[in-house]
Amino acid sequence: MPTIHLTTFIAAPIERVFDLSRSIELHKKSMAHTGEQAVAGTTMGLIGLDETVTWKAKHLYKMRIMKVRITEMKPPYSFTDEMVEGSFRSMKHEHHFKPIENGTLAIDFFNFETPYGALGKMFNNVFLRRYMERLLEQRNQTIREYAESDKWKFILQR
Repeated sequence: MPTIHLTTFIAAPIERVFDLSRSIELHKKSMAHTGEQAVAGTTMGLIGLDETVTWKAKHLYKMRIMKVRITEMKPPYSFTDEMVEGSFRSMKHEHHFKPIENGTLAIDFFNFETPYGALGKMFNNVFLRRYMERLLEQRNQTIREYAESDKWKFILQR
C-alpha cells in the first residue's frame, strides 16, 4: 500500500491551520480544477469527529464519488479521515499539526490502495502515487495561502 508523507511549513497558529484543514469550503477551493463538490453529509463548515462528507469530482478522466468519515480527532493536533465508499480499495489520510516557534508544521500521511490486483499495485506505484501527491501539495499550498493572509477570516468567519 503506497504511503505519501508530506511536511508543509505554514507561518500561522496551529488552531488556524487545523481548522482550515477541516474546512469543506477551503477543500472545494483547493480542488476547483477537478470540479470537486460536497454532495452529502457535512457539506459546509468544519467537519468534526464521526461526521462524513461525500465528495464528487472528476479525477483521471472519470467522475468519481468518495465518502469519507472523520475517525479520529485530537484538536488542534490531529485528525484522520478514512474512505467509507469510493474507488480505492482503502484510503486513510492522517493530518498532524505541530506548533513551532514561527508557525505550524502540517504533516500528512496518506495511505491508499486500488482494487486492481497486481496491475493496480503497479499503477499505484508508477502513476497514481504522484497524482495523489500533487493533489495533496496543491491542497496544502491553498491552506498556506489562506492561513498566512487575511483570507482565513472569510473561511473561518470568527
